[in-house]
Amino acid sequence: MTTAWPFGTDADEHDPLTALRIPVTGAHPVWRYIATFDRDSEARPTDLEAAQLASYIEHYKEYWFNDSYKAKLMKRPLDVDAVTRIFHKWGDNDWSYRVDTWQYGPFWVPRAPRLRGSRYDEVKTGPLTLAQVMDRDRGMDSEYPSKPWAEWKAAHPEVFPQ
Repeated sequence: MTTAWPFGTDADEHDPLTALRIPVTGAHPVWRYIATFDRDSEARPTDLEAAQLASYIEHYKEYWFNDSYKAKLMKRPLDVDAVTRIFHKWGDNDWSYRVDTWQYGPFWVPRAPRLRGSRYDEVKTGPLTLAQVMDRDRGMDSEYPSKPWAEWKAAHPEVFPQ
C-alpha cells in the first residue's frame, strides 16, 4: 500500500534532504515544520550543512518534546508542530534565516548579499556560516544565550566542529 505524500507541493517529497527529515519548502511554508531549507536558495547545503540542519531539528525535538510526542512525530515523514525557521543559502558559508511568524523587520537575517551595507542593512552582519546563523537564532550573540543549544553543539562535534 502506498501512502500519499501528506504535504502536497509545500515540501519536496523527492529531494535528498527529505530523507534526513529536512523539509525543502519556499520562504512561506504552509505547514508548521520545525525548520526548513528554502528551495529558492542560490546554493545547496554541503553534507556537513545538511547534517547541521538535521541536528538543529533533532535538538528542537529533544528540548521541547517528550518521548511519546516524539514517537507521534515519527509517524509522518517530516516533523510538524513548531514555529518554522526557514534557512536560505546564498553561497559558500553564506546563510540567512527567517521565522515564518515575522511580520516586521528584514525578510532574511542577515540581509541578502545585495542589501548588505546598504541603508536597509540595520544589523550590518554577514556573511555567516549555517552554524553562526543557528547560533543567532538561539540567542548565542545576545544577553541570554541558549545553554542547551551550546551543550548540544558541544556534544556533537562531528556535526559542529570547532
